[in-house]
Amino acid sequence: MSSNSGKRSHHFPAIERKHGKPASHWLGLLKKLGDAKYPEQIAFLRDKHGFSQAHANALAMHHRGSTTSRRFATPKEYFASLDPLHAKTAKKIFAVIRTEYPDLELVIAWNQPMLKHEDTYVFGLSIAKNHLTINLFSPTLLASSAELLNGFKVNKHTFTVPADWKVEEKILKRLMKLRLAE
Repeated sequence: MSSNSGKRSHHFPAIERKHGKPASHWLGLLKKLGDAKYPEQIAFLRDKHGFSQAHANALAMHHRGSTTSRRFATPKEYFASLDPLHAKTAKKIFAVIRTEYPDLELVIAWNQPMLKHEDTYVFGLSIAKNHLTINLFSPTLLASSAELLNGFKVNKHTFTVPADWKVEEKILKRLMKLRLAE
């Protein structure tokens, strides 16, 4: 079982147990494929050797020089990677929530900034070209907050705000109060 560290090599013991050979064997086979592209490497491991997608990906990406799936170790690194407009809006959103709920922990998960309450994700944010997507990790909350979210594009599990959103503190605080009450 892999850890939350993002290190691809953490899959190697499970690969060895399941396939009977060390990761170095499989990495050697990938090397023999020469200039094969990623999809060809994955197909080789999955189709010819019965690898799962996760294990094939861990080996292929490690072979290609990517030893970790983590792009950002800290929220600060994440925000620094954004263009100024997205960074300003995202930082303001988190500042509003964390001012109201200082016990929430700001972490990076799935290479995105998330807020955790104990062991539960309660708020997540991702960036797109023209908008930010907000995830409250509660489809029932989104459905019951339709009036509050009027004017926003609401999806099954998320809603979006414009990249230049003038952060509506009242809405964010109300949503977080409802989410934390669940």
